[in-house]
Amino acid sequence: MIGIFKQKASTNALILFIYALFLKFPLFLHPFLPVLHAEDNYLYRFILIGLNSLFGHRAEPFAVLSFTIIFTQATLLNSICNYHKMLPRANYLPAMCYILITSLLPDWGHFSAPLLINSVMIWCWYRMVALYNSPSPVIAIFNIGLFLGFATLLYVPAMVFLILLFFALLIMRPFHIQEWFVGFIGFTSPYYFLTLFLYFTHQLNWRNLVPHISFTFPAIPASIWIIAAISLLVIPFIIGGFYVQNNLNKMLIHVRKSWSLLLAFLVAAVFVIIINKAGTYENWIVTVMPFAVFHSAAYFYPVNKVFVNVLHWVSFSVAIVMNYFI
Repeated sequence: MIGIFKQKASTNALILFIYALFLKFPLFLHPFLPVLHAEDNYLYRFILIGLNSLFGHRAEPFAVLSFTIIFTQATLLNSICNYHKMLPRANYLPAMCYILITSLLPDWGHFSAPLLINSVMIWCWYRMVALYNSPSPVIAIFNIGLFLGFATLLYVPAMVFLILLFFALLIMRPFHIQEWFVGFIGFTSPYYFLTLFLYFTHQLNWRNLVPHISFTFPAIPASIWIIAAISLLVIPFIIGGFYVQNNLNKMLIHVRKSWSLLLAFLVAAVFVIIINKAGTYENWIVTVMPFAVFHSAAYFYPVNKVFVNVLHWVSFSVAIVMNYFI
């Protein structure tokens, strides 16, 4: 399987779809109706109300929508990694890893605000990486800040990703205080519209405008299978990081900076999951994108094919157990 996705063949898109359908089929067997959490913000609540009205509060359409979003995110991430040459040659490993990782915990197949955040953040990471040689960086920085601001209107803890924008400017651009200011203005712009909405609906109050944030430790895993799933997030990440570090001297400066930014992304995502704990693992999905790219390096670089195949099939087996039998 690794050998198939290690190539950039046109038939791999179909194989990837079948691979995703096999792993995600329990979404359709046991559909889940979204539940609002305290961290879900105005924009997500508006979207959920609209979808509930459209779907008639039925869970099946949400399962189809979640599968479509995850598969789209996987293919988009794969295209971005190939475009920016994150690995020496084009392949389908980032998409495979994204689908596999999102199958390790059943909560990651639910329609949720963090799932939508991933779509926004994949796009933002693409634009951040492109800042290195952007012909119009000010416009790009404003747009990134704007989308990050809208992300916080979906999910309050996404406010942490503002720090990621500043890391991107630090890593990808020479220091210009104007660019940092433009990024912050873009980030706060959606709140101007929120203020107007609250004013005209007679709800303008600082408690409705300023979200409540508190830091909590994630819940201790309740079963050995969850521990196994989390371990299979961390172990390939460490292996991938090791191989990336060993091959940095063979990479272009732009690619090195992209890997550094990806690591900063993961650190920010970890902070996101400890803000206003939702009581489930749904919010942990914000870590999947950087994990998937590092995992793809763990499958790409090793010469020992037996090792990478064992690693893949162990992860695949745990995902099957978690989705079909737990």
